[in-house]
Amino acid sequence: MEQDKLSHLDKDGSANMVDISEKNITTRAAYASCIVFLSEKAYQLVKKNKIEKGNVLNIAKIAAISASKKTHDLIPLCHQIPLSKVDVEFILNDENNTIKIQSTALTDWKTGVEMEALTAVSIASLTIYDMCKSVDKSIKITDIKLDKKTGGKSGTYIRE
Repeated sequence: MEQDKLSHLDKDGSANMVDISEKNITTRAAYASCIVFLSEKAYQLVKKNKIEKGNVLNIAKIAAISASKKTHDLIPLCHQIPLSKVDVEFILNDENNTIKIQSTALTDWKTGVEMEALTAVSIASLTIYDMCKSVDKSIKITDIKLDKKTGGKSGTYIRE
């Protein structure tokens, strides 16, 4: 379902926080992902838990969950949402030295959790970058995207 106008702009085109006071509380979920490309050296160090700063994937997961809970502080017009669950998964691919990051965010609330899921994968990827940059300056973060969302007035969205 495409919207004809941007919901965060008022009639004069100024920034506006959307009023959700009349919306119903419903169960909502969002799933996001991104890919981190590493050099073979950095990838192997992450995989073998040999990065000097610590366990990269555990720290990235904690950072992702913490950041998702602060999305409203990071993105000015986002609502503060009572999150029921945030989970982050890392899928390592030995063939191309990549880490696919997938997040799930759940709530029972008046507005969706897409931004929280996207924030989780974004911060997880930046944490990996930060922890590995001393051994790999060529790290690349790509394809940050919403894969699926359910609940709310607009219903289900699944990326094709």
